[in-house]
Amino acid sequence: MKKEIKKEYRNDDISVVWQPHLCIHDKSCWKELNGVFKPLKRPWVNMEGGTTEEIIAQVGKCPSGALSYYKLKEEEMENQESYEGNIKVKVIPGGPLMVTGTCEITHADGTVQVKENKTTYCRCGLSANKPFCDGGHKGTGWEG
Repeated sequence: MKKEIKKEYRNDDISVVWQPHLCIHDKSCWKELNGVFKPLKRPWVNMEGGTTEEIIAQVGKCPSGALSYYKLKEEEMENQESYEGNIKVKVIPGGPLMVTGTCEITHADGTVQVKENKTTYCRCGLSANKPFCDGGHKGTGWEG
């Protein structure tokens, strides 16, 4: 398994969480909100580059769940969308299965891992990080 790094970037309202091991390099984050997401800069997330609403909307489009957020104010946290008990599976054309919800995964070696919110699972068999998608299908001609 890859090392599971988790980085957080904050403004006054929210904390954006980035987990690079989940990223499938869809690029929509920086192509659609490049004032906030700047892959060639460090740190690559500039929380002052957009409004909280813009950032929440863009993070919500992340197909892999590599980007997520939580609200910093306690009273607002009660209003956050909860996926617990409500698992959804979406087949991404030419790509992975996106599972929204909390899943418990038991790996072949017996280790148990809990994934929350969005997780993408390999459908093509080309991922080096199975059962998760790492974008290995891109550029191979695989169609699913």
